[in-house]
Amino acid sequence: MPSSQALALVSLSLALLLCCTSPLLAHAQTPATDPATDVCAALATDDACHNVPKALRLKLIGIPTILVSSVIGVCLPLFAKSVPALQPDRNLFYVVKAFASGVILSTGYMHVLPDSFDNLNSPCLPEKPWRQFPFTTFVAMLAAVFTLMVDSLMLTFYNRKKTGQDAGAPSSAAVANLESPEPEAHWHTHGHGHGTALAKPDDAEAGQMQLRRNRVVVQVLEMGIVVHSVVIGLGMGASQSVCTIRPLVAAMCFHQMFEGMGLGGCILQAEYGTKMKAGLVFFFSTTTPFGIALGLALTKVYQDNSPTALIVVGLLNAASAGLLHYMALVELLAADFMGPKLQGSVKLQLICLTAVLLGAGGMAVMSKWA
Repeated sequence: MPSSQALALVSLSLALLLCCTSPLLAHAQTPATDPATDVCAALATDDACHNVPKALRLKLIGIPTILVSSVIGVCLPLFAKSVPALQPDRNLFYVVKAFASGVILSTGYMHVLPDSFDNLNSPCLPEKPWRQFPFTTFVAMLAAVFTLMVDSLMLTFYNRKKTGQDAGAPSSAAVANLESPEPEAHWHTHGHGHGTALAKPDDAEAGQMQLRRNRVVVQVLEMGIVVHSVVIGLGMGASQSVCTIRPLVAAMCFHQMFEGMGLGGCILQAEYGTKMKAGLVFFFSTTTPFGIALGLALTKVYQDNSPTALIVVGLLNAASAGLLHYMALVELLAADFMGPKLQGSVKLQLICLTAVLLGAGGMAVMSKWA
């Protein structure tokens, strides 16, 4: 399935999600009880850290800083392709990827999911239905299942498309090679054209299926990252609290750099062309700065404690958390740890596990400030 069709599918699904929750949005607009109104008014008027000029300066500093950190993180694996130690089949590549996967996993559990709980359990929302049902975990569960469905369907369409394009070609080539008496007529493995290493057509097809799998992983992971990056940037851009923005800039730089490294490693394994790589790098790098700029533009209109904002942001955070959990655990960590590379070395497994814990722990510590 082309990436444009995949993006259209996910966009349609998000639109359906918002349409399905529109009755809840309408219900949330009903006047709240007096205690809830008083609490929201107190939150809105709390000016202990409220400083518009300083907040604006921090946001203007944060936009280029986060942009540069994102570009560096996602491009490092791509430019490191020329370094022998960082080739996708080397041990160091798996260690770095495990660290970045830990960052992505911790982002979902320690940052995005708690934010969704805070939003949907806010006293600014009516108790019925928001505090009578765990909407955050429910939406996160649906998002994880939905991600599995999209992942599976995209891979199926990819394989059918490739099979239809290559119908008849592999079998005729195989017959020609089998009937050829010349020693040169054999299948070479990638990077080992020594005449003694042979690969069967089944191995070549398995390699192509794995390549298509890697490309599906990149597209789904990119979509999940884009959703929560825009939401985080929007909240940061609309905030006027210096106490919130200052630590958030540092945390976002750390987050974007190492999350970008994980995405960049997946892009490298997907073996995309230059244009596709540039597009993926561009969207990842600019989503958070775009969200900040959008928040700045909507400062006069957007109120982060309004019922509509709380519900929309809370549902998007919950969906993003479910998607990130699935991608980090299933597509990144489980795929590597259950693969032949790590299964062939207990030492490498332990090193990668340590890297996962370091990445997840570092991002968990950041949750103290952001």
